[in-house]
Amino acid sequence: MKIIALILFLIFIILPIKADNIKDGNDIIVEAFRVQSKIHAPIDEIYYLLKIPNLEIYKLRNDNGVKYFNSKKDFKVGFNDNIRCNKSNKENLKKKFSIIKKNLNVYKSTFLKLNNIKFIVLCENLFISEHNTGGVYDINKRTLILDINFNIKHFERMIHHEIFHMIQDSNKEIFDEIKWKSFNKKKFNYTECSACSDLKNLNLYDKTDGFITEYSKTVPSEDMAEIYSFMITDRNAIENIIKHDKILNNKVNFIKSSLYLIDNTFNF
Repeated sequence: MKIIALILFLIFIILPIKADNIKDGNDIIVEAFRVQSKIHAPIDEIYYLLKIPNLEIYKLRNDNGVKYFNSKKDFKVGFNDNIRCNKSNKENLKKKFSIIKKNLNVYKSTFLKLNNIKFIVLCENLFISEHNTGGVYDINKRTLILDINFNIKHFERMIHHEIFHMIQDSNKEIFDEIKWKSFNKKKFNYTECSACSDLKNLNLYDKTDGFITEYSKTVPSEDMAEIYSFMITDRNAIENIIKHDKILNNKVNFIKSSLYLIDNTFNF
């Protein structure tokens, strides 16, 4: 009898469980620790995500394989707990999730796999050290944390901005920053770091002169990410700008050719 009970217990642990709640046929809310690896995600990555207290899986079934997570409580993670974020307000989460999903859906599963993007964690008021930020990522764990309270004016661009950072970090040999710097005017120098710079404005410049926003002038990686975010969200604006800005034209072509080296089916 004890053997039978043990077998039944093991079956319960090993086999995947059904969702506790299903909303609109697809949205799934279950405790992360109850999700089994054979169906949803490798167990080591689930455990990584469990370092965020009271993590929920918000939505699992997506055509491109992205798994969305939400934290029910404020959390701190990272080295010396330097990354912190607040729990998501349910109404805000519901409103922003449709925007996030729409923007992530422009990427095919093959492209996301090539660039180590799989898990999206949603929370509010994201900080790294003392700096408010739109996103924090870890390509080794294929995880991106997004702040759903980020400035709504730049919210969609921010998503692709952070996605680009994951693309670049997954393909550092392709995105040559020395070559990138050569596109700029000889007298121009980037700042020492993006976090230590006062150049924070994300608004599109009226007169670009090689840079799409003020924030683009901080470091090459932010310059690339800013341009890329506009290429995805406002292609017409970029196409019009590069007609009159040779430097930006070179930068846009560099990003396009680099992305095609990663995935020649990628389409803007």
